[in-house]
Amino acid sequence: MPPPFRMRGPASPKWKCRAACWRGERQRAKSARMPTLVLLTLSNVFMTVAWYWHLKGGPEVASARPLGWVILISWLLAGIEYMLAVPANRIGYASGWTPGQLKIAQEAIALTVFGLFMVFVLGEALSWRHVAAFACILAAAGFLFVGR
Repeated sequence: MPPPFRMRGPASPKWKCRAACWRGERQRAKSARMPTLVLLTLSNVFMTVAWYWHLKGGPEVASARPLGWVILISWLLAGIEYMLAVPANRIGYASGWTPGQLKIAQEAIALTVFGLFMVFVLGEALSWRHVAAFACILAAAGFLFVGR
């Protein structure tokens, strides 16, 4: 004969199973967070270099480089970027990130990488507009990740 009442709350075996499953999902998501972010960062380094390496030295130097070679070298660098970005997205998605979260994380990382590249490689100065744009991207990331 079944018990006259159902157990609810922390003592319930069903609740314990759900909590353990939830903790397992959270742990899996946390363990995949670092490889996803590292791979996305590395892929963005390669993509930023692929897009902008040929601009170093100013317009005169950049226009002196043969366009065919610039395109070939850039595509080779972009190929490495894809070999890093695709696994990053697969790992992140498999661990529970949504495509929107993956994209906004990639954009925040891309702006960070580009800002560093712009300052340290191309020699340009950051302005308040760069900081404001980055703050907007970080706010967008916050909107997609909060409550998840």
